[in-house]
Amino acid sequence: MDPTQAFLLKEKCIAVDTNDKAIGEISKEEAHLLGPNGQLPPLHRAFSVFVFNTKNELLMQQRSEHKITFPGYYTNSCCSHPLHNCSPDETDEACHVGIRRAARRRLQIELGIDPDSIELSDFKILTRIIYGAPSDGKWGEHEVDYILFLRKDVAMKPNPNEVSRVAYVSLPGFREFQDYLEKNNIPFTPWFRLILNSHLKGWWKQIDNLERIEYDPVIHRL
Repeated sequence: MDPTQAFLLKEKCIAVDTNDKAIGEISKEEAHLLGPNGQLPPLHRAFSVFVFNTKNELLMQQRSEHKITFPGYYTNSCCSHPLHNCSPDETDEACHVGIRRAARRRLQIELGIDPDSIELSDFKILTRIIYGAPSDGKWGEHEVDYILFLRKDVAMKPNPNEVSRVAYVSLPGFREFQDYLEKNNIPFTPWFRLILNSHLKGWWKQIDNLERIEYDPVIHRL
């Protein structure tokens, strides 16, 4: 196991129930270990950021081969967890400020995006999903996942321990991008595929009018 990723397993995630009520803290390791009979790990809070440039192209990333879950898979711009013991506080649920802080922190860690270039209000939170998926015989995901859009031209310096490569993809060009990945046996992460097949393209078509999309409080079980 990569030593940096092993160290990150000590981070404290936010354990939640199926209504996204915080019920305590749980280590990142505990939150991603499958049960002895392959049961999904404990449910915890997470987020998925979709970064669009001003040409309305979506930033996709291929996860590093060092990642514990789904190494080498393509996914949305940034995916991670708010933490229980962060400063500033990422457990703060007022106006989803904790999730926004966590998203900005991880954009810097994964993609090298200067946090001073992003206001918390730049993030548009659309909804939440619940999903679970094993990665291999040991690790998996089980999350209440907040979906955030960010439309902004950003300067990047991807962290190779987190990200193998990045690509901006247009909505009209997404099918070709998907075909290329399939031809080369590069899968999407389970959460990205679920969002792609349920909500993403409808939201993407409204990207010029993001302010008109109201937050959907329903937690969608996908």
